[in-house]
Amino acid sequence: MAPKSQQRGNSGGQKRSKRVKTKEEFRVNEEVEPVNMENMGHPEIYPIVLTTKTQEIFNCRVDEDFTDEEPYKLIKKQDILADFHNRAAVSDFYPVKKIVQEYPGDELLIVYDKDFKYGLNFYLIGTEEGKENYLNPPEVPEEQEEYKEFKEYSPEDIPVYKPPISKPWVSLGSEKEVEEESVKESTKQITYMISRKRSQFGAPIKFSDQNASSIKDAYIECTAYPDKNFTLKVLEKDVGMQVVPHIKDTSTQTKWTYPKNAATQYYPREFSEEEKEILGQSKPLTDFLNNASISVEIALQQNEIMNTFVDDWKCLAEEESSFGDKTDTHLKEYQSFTDLHSLTEKMITCVSWHPDIYGLIAVSVAVRLSFEERVHFSGKLLLQPSLILFWSFSDPIHPQLMLESPDDIFCFKFCPTNSNIIAGGCINGQIVMWDITAHAERIENIKTGGSRSKKATLKINRMGSVFENRSEICCQLVTCSADCTICFWDIRPQKASTPQPVEKKKEESIEIPLDIPSTFLHLDLSWKPLSKIRLSKGETSLDHCPIKISLSEDHLLHKAQDKVLAQNKVVKAEEMNPYHNLESGLANLLKPIEDFCTKFFVGTEEGEVIYTDWKMERDPDTGRLMAKKPVNLYTVHDGAVHTVQRSPFYNDIILTIGGWNVAIWKEGIMTGPLLQSSCAPRKYTSGHWSLTRPGVFYVGREDGYIDIWDLLEKTHEPAHSQNICITMITYIKPWTFSAKQQFMAVADYYGTLHILEIPWTLSHPSGNEVKYEPKASP
Repeated sequence: MAPKSQQRGNSGGQKRSKRVKTKEEFRVNEEVEPVNMENMGHPEIYPIVLTTKTQEIFNCRVDEDFTDEEPYKLIKKQDILADFHNRAAVSDFYPVKKIVQEYPGDELLIVYDKDFKYGLNFYLIGTEEGKENYLNPPEVPEEQEEYKEFKEYSPEDIPVYKPPISKPWVSLGSEKEVEEESVKESTKQITYMISRKRSQFGAPIKFSDQNASSIKDAYIECTAYPDKNFTLKVLEKDVGMQVVPHIKDTSTQTKWTYPKNAATQYYPREFSEEEKEILGQSKPLTDFLNNASISVEIALQQNEIMNTFVDDWKCLAEEESSFGDKTDTHLKEYQSFTDLHSLTEKMITCVSWHPDIYGLIAVSVAVRLSFEERVHFSGKLLLQPSLILFWSFSDPIHPQLMLESPDDIFCFKFCPTNSNIIAGGCINGQIVMWDITAHAERIENIKTGGSRSKKATLKINRMGSVFENRSEICCQLVTCSADCTICFWDIRPQKASTPQPVEKKKEESIEIPLDIPSTFLHLDLSWKPLSKIRLSKGETSLDHCPIKISLSEDHLLHKAQDKVLAQNKVVKAEEMNPYHNLESGLANLLKPIEDFCTKFFVGTEEGEVIYTDWKMERDPDTGRLMAKKPVNLYTVHDGAVHTVQRSPFYNDIILTIGGWNVAIWKEGIMTGPLLQSSCAPRKYTSGHWSLTRPGVFYVGREDGYIDIWDLLEKTHEPAHSQNICITMITYIKPWTFSAKQQFMAVADYYGTLHILEIPWTLSHPSGNEVKYEPKASP
């Protein structure tokens, strides 16, 4: 900073002088001493700078008059002296004026210094001897050159080191500027110490993957906020601005013509009589008319039947309605349930509304553990009960009823003909059934939701043939599991054709699994499936792993005028539970239904959608019953298919959800899905059709959002998305109580059940949608 202070002193001296001399006056009045390259061993060389104007005057332009082969030029001494006379001190040769005036020859040698060896772009050779040596360099023998290389310097050529002499420092104010520009730390340093037990040194480390959105307090979101400690207040700011307007000149010229009245007269061209006669006898024309007449007749009939120019998408648009706000698509939270008495962290695996009782909903809970963790903590899990909880709108804290099971329940369902019978599937592969008839009076004191429409039931045999169940009692169920099997179960005892010897019964001992607690040892564990299906992959010995199935219900409509129903009712339902007397169920053999559709859809763990048949066929070689090959197999999902559901309005329309996309299928179309969505930003975990709008369905995601799809509004993306919770949504189940009130149960990974009220826009169909009367139960 010292030069800055000295500059201030010089500027002060200039202020005291009356007149400052210009650059030209200094160069004229003062004697300029030429600078040569004596320190580099060339006292005859004088570096100079030649501007473009000087190069044009003396015809010594770079890249034109100077080349790599001849980088020099001879300039007459008289021309340089004339330049001194014309331009005086402005001349570029003025620094070597003394050398030019004392030069004995008539021409001076100017050399172009391309590499700036001597600091400037040109240099002047100021002696005749130097000029001759440059133009005609003497030949040096090779021995002398080698001697030059190894020649040692003489003691006179070695420079002598002179130590610098210290001088007292004089402050000119620069230390204040240095202190102002210096950076100082204003925050206090924080010290962290990380320690570890010595017993853990060298211990093996186990890494595992986990979903950050599914684990509580797994990550912390650090949002930005203003901090006054780091806020700098601008006191002064210098800003320069130059505004230049954009100007554009444009012009147009319109060509105008005089208006004229014009008319065109034309007449049709007709064949002559001779040409008409020739065309009438033409065979190609006759063949063409005969072939085209059929297509033209069909087209005319279609035009009479329907208007082909109607815009179908425009007709599907919703009409203006005076009731309700069409923009209101927000799901409002009505109530929430959480098991406060559970000591372990559990998630909800399945949700089902009670078919007859208003505000009563059952949920199954399971421990939040992976398969490896379940194996590791299998002993501790036996001490924790596996439950199905019944929650009521009247008491959001205490469950109304708890059903205990041998292991965690991952799916369950109410019986279609008797809501007191519940069937569930455990994670260990067991099928469990409960009868809550004894506790029905405790939970039936709540407001009922109206009468439930009855559906006729059916039954099948070991071959897969379908029979009408005239007893009106549902006694069969279908399950699928991860052991690659689909099983048909019948809860009625099967009568053996021949009595079995006692000795054989003793040999057949049932092995009880180790993970079954003693509470359920009294149950009959000899329940075997009526029929078992394996979906083979074809050429390999592997099988598909089904996790969701959807059966057809198009033949389940019951005829009310069937008089045989009254004859088969031996005991009235009011006197005794019909499920306590099922001995004669399989004895009544009826004629099988021939036109019943036995094909169904299956969703696998690998993301495949399979369309297959449950009817069994006999192997021609062995005579054993075996499942038929799948009719079709599609791979459209990039994850496990967790939702396979038929539309409540169209029985042949199926919704499948798995991985990161959604697909809609039509039964009978083998080319693929009718609609397949693109990959979503987050993985889909659950889904369900709307119960009152045919074009609406709901999809749950792993980040706690619900995507609402409205096919009348958008088909390529969800119409709306709403955040429900902070963790993964595990199950979605809507429920219709009345035409004015509809709810949707949403379960999450942390064990909370959210009851949401569906708005008017999403619960009431538009005028062009299929007319549907909402029922009291799903």
